[in-house]
Amino acid sequence: MRRRSFLLFGAGAGLYAGPLEDRIRRIEQRWLPVTSMAGERVPAVSIAVFRDGHIEWARAYGVATTTGTLFQAASVSKPLAAMAALHMAQHGNFTLDEDVNAKLKSWQVPDSEFTASAKVTVRGLLSHTAGLTVHGFPGYDEDDDVPSVLEILDGKLPARTLPVRVDQPPGTKFRYSGGGYTVLQVLLEDRFGKAFPELMRRIVLQRLSLYTSTFEQPLPAESAARAAVGFHENGRSYTGGWHTYPEMAAAGLWTTPIDLAKFAIEVQHALAGKSNKVIEKSSAELMVTPHVGPYGLGFETLPGWFGHGGANAGYRCRLWAATDGSHGAAVMTNSDNGALLVKRIFAAIAAESAWPPGLT
Repeated sequence: MRRRSFLLFGAGAGLYAGPLEDRIRRIEQRWLPVTSMAGERVPAVSIAVFRDGHIEWARAYGVATTTGTLFQAASVSKPLAAMAALHMAQHGNFTLDEDVNAKLKSWQVPDSEFTASAKVTVRGLLSHTAGLTVHGFPGYDEDDDVPSVLEILDGKLPARTLPVRVDQPPGTKFRYSGGGYTVLQVLLEDRFGKAFPELMRRIVLQRLSLYTSTFEQPLPAESAARAAVGFHENGRSYTGGWHTYPEMAAAGLWTTPIDLAKFAIEVQHALAGKSNKVIEKSSAELMVTPHVGPYGLGFETLPGWFGHGGANAGYRCRLWAATDGSHGAAVMTNSDNGALLVKRIFAAIAAESAWPPGLT
């Protein structure tokens, strides 16, 4: 097993006894990289741990894998899209509680009996309470015709998913909806007047110095050279290396754990009133405060913590961060078998760092 890493000592690096390398070694002894990766058929793992506003250490495991290797973030794309939406709301592009159809130009949420008394809003899209269908998306391999976003929203071929429609009263129940974030993608494009990857680059990625990350789908050749190939449960690689996800707000981010850590640190700084590079403190609070159900406007929440998991074809990942800015970690893998390994790694980090149980 080839292991590559770098260490960054943050402001709180002296809070634990013993050298940082000793702590990393104890974490590794808990999750056993060589044994676990071989047993689970996970070719590559990348980890970043942050504390007190700094990336403390990052390490990558696997052949030809570095801390700069790109992975699909899958649904961890959603909180970055939510941050962009909140930024645009702050600047008057729309309000969180108006009917999104008032601002959508290229597509409209179809009216139904469920929208007669309550409309789909940005708040509903971000918190998975808009009453919209379609949980997630399978992606498209290199031999598939890739549908447009509008074809996906209407369930028209070559889309592989059903139409995104309102089938329960908006604002009343939590139901996870990648379809809702795909509606958000169209809304942001309509209001910004740019393609989604470009608006995300300008609003979020560039402002936070996430220079290795991109929402471009399909992945450009220069970035593909740095990407980890996705693998099936049986250990076979995906045709073409990975699937393409035109549902970029819901599942399209390519990134590294280091960039996810930098994103989470910015949210922590915004919560503390220390930064407003993209959003103000009030918007950051909306992201991490439960709405109807376990999600805020972008993040899954637990008491004192916020985060998100991701599961695309060939990739599994997870991000958790403390609301008080003290701790956090991001773990990314390139296998359909990666979920159990991600859970084991988080359990190891949590045990060594005295985090509360349940952050897996």
